[in-house]
Amino acid sequence: MPRLPPGGRFRYRGGVGRLLVIAGLVLVGLGLLVMAAGRFGFPLGRLPGDLAYRGKNVRVYFPLGTSILLSVLLTLILWAISRFRR
Repeated sequence: MPRLPPGGRFRYRGGVGRLLVIAGLVLVGLGLLVMAAGRFGFPLGRLPGDLAYRGKNVRVYFPLGTSILLSVLLTLILWAISRFRR
């Protein structure tokens, strides 16, 4: 457990800008990954369990199957990272 400095608070050395740049790079990487998956025939967004409704003037799309798959994959990745950091 890290020790607190005498003032009792951590000092944040980065800035909000740095956090936004990192988040943006992560989103770009995920976007490229999804685009590559589509080109190689992996139907991300069109899996069984993805719900779509097309009415006359409205479209509603809820990617339930894709959300479950991504949740399981992220859980396994984060579990593996935490397991190897010990």
